[in-house]
Amino acid sequence: MADPETVEAPVDAREALAAAMALHERGDLAEAEAMYREVLARNYRTAEVLPLLAGVLGRLGKPEQALILWDQLLAIEPGHAVALHEKGLTLHWLGRTREAIEPLRQACLADPSNPIAASNLGVVLADAGEKAEAIRHFRRALELQPGNLHIRHQIRRLGADSVPFWHIPMMNDVRRNDAFEAAIKAAIAQTGTEARVLDIGAGSGLLSLMAARAGAARVTACEMEPIIADMARRIVADNGYAERIEILGKPSTELEIGTDLDARADILVSEILSSDLLTEKVLDTFEDAHRRLLAPGAIVIPRAASAIGCLVASETLAEYAFVGDVSGFDLSAFTAFAPLRLPIHGTMTAWQRLSDDVALVRLDLTAKKHDATLARLSVPVTASGRAVGIVQWMDIDLAEGIRFDNHPDGYTDGGWLQILHAFPEPIDVVAGQTLELAVGHDRITLILAPIEGVRTE
Repeated sequence: MADPETVEAPVDAREALAAAMALHERGDLAEAEAMYREVLARNYRTAEVLPLLAGVLGRLGKPEQALILWDQLLAIEPGHAVALHEKGLTLHWLGRTREAIEPLRQACLADPSNPIAASNLGVVLADAGEKAEAIRHFRRALELQPGNLHIRHQIRRLGADSVPFWHIPMMNDVRRNDAFEAAIKAAIAQTGTEARVLDIGAGSGLLSLMAARAGAARVTACEMEPIIADMARRIVADNGYAERIEILGKPSTELEIGTDLDARADILVSEILSSDLLTEKVLDTFEDAHRRLLAPGAIVIPRAASAIGCLVASETLAEYAFVGDVSGFDLSAFTAFAPLRLPIHGTMTAWQRLSDDVALVRLDLTAKKHDATLARLSVPVTASGRAVGIVQWMDIDLAEGIRFDNHPDGYTDGGWLQILHAFPEPIDVVAGQTLELAVGHDRITLILAPIEGVRTE
C-alpha cells in the first residue's frame, strides 16, 4: 500500500528504491540501509519501504532501530500482520519476552491461518513460562501444518518438561490403583452417591474417574499444573464424565466455597503423597482442606501414611552420596553438598540390609493440625557393615482394611520409589549394636539423622 501523501512520486525516488532493493538482494546490507533511508526521507511508498528497511536492520544486528520502524508501520496500518509478528520477534530477541507476547497474539488474530505466527507465539509463551498456553498455540499451528515435525516436537517437549516422570508409572501401578479404588467405593457406599467429592492434585483425573464410576454425582478436582489440568479435562471428556467431573486449574489453597464448590466436600481423595511423604506440602494442603473445604466428619483418603525403613550398606549408593579421594586429591569436603535424599531405582537398588524394618514417622491425615516433630529412635543393628543411610518406603492406610505399601521386597516399578536418606558420612556398625537416630519431620521433609548432640525434646 502506497503512502497516501505521495501519489505522484519523483522519478529519482523510484530509482532510489530500485537501487536499494538491488543492493538488498546482493547482500550489500549497509549500502541498502542507506538507500532505503533516502527513499523514506523522500516520503515515497513508506508503508512498503519500512518493512524492507526493518528487515535489513535486523540482519545487521540493529534490533532497537528495527523495532522503531515496525512501530512506525503499525502507526500507519495498526493491523499489519507482518509488522505485528516481526515486532513480537524483535522484542523477544531483545530479551523483552513478556512484551513480545501481545503483538504476536495480535499477529495471530490478524492472520489466523499462519502456522509460523502461531508457532512463534508458542515459543515466546514457553520462554515466558506460560507452557499450557504455549502448547495450545503449538497445537493450533499443528492443525494448520499437520506434517510439521518441529512443532510436534515442541508439544512433546513442553509436556514432558512440565510433567514429572513418575506420573505414568504411577498410573500403571495396578496394585496402588486397586487400593485407592476400593477405598473410594467404600466411602461412596457409606456416604451415598450425592456426597460431594474433592480430588486434590488430580493429575490425569484417575481418582476422580474412579469416584464417578463408583456413582458419585459431583466431583470437583483441582490440579495446579495448567498443562496437566488441560489434559485431565480432555481425559475426563474422552471417558464420558465431563458432566459429573469438573477440573479446576489451581491449587486447593485457592479454592473457595461458593465459587469453586457449592458446599464443603464430604469425601477428600488425594495422591499428593511423595515418596518421602512430605515433599509436596502434604501437611499444609491437608490442614487447609480440613479448615476450609471439608465438611465435619468428612472421609479422607488416604487417612494416614507412615514412613518405614531400614539401615543399609551399599557401595553403589555410597558413590551417589559421598566423595573422598579422587585422582589423588581429597574432595571429601564436597560431600557437604550431597543430596539429603536419593530415589532408589535401576542400578541404585544394590544395597545390603543392616537392620530389620523400623517404623520411622506416622502422619494422621485426618488430624486438623500437625506440628514439626523430632524424637529419638534406637535401631538394632542385625548385620555388620558400613551404613550409608536409611532406605525408606511408605505404608498408606487408605480406609478400614485397605492399605498400600511400596516395600522394596515386592515393589520396585511403581510411581512411588524407595528413598535413601543419606547420613552426613558413612558409619561403621556391628551386629548386636544399636544406632541412635533422630527421626521426625519439619512439616516439609522427613528428618532421619544419626544423633550427635542432636536435641530431640
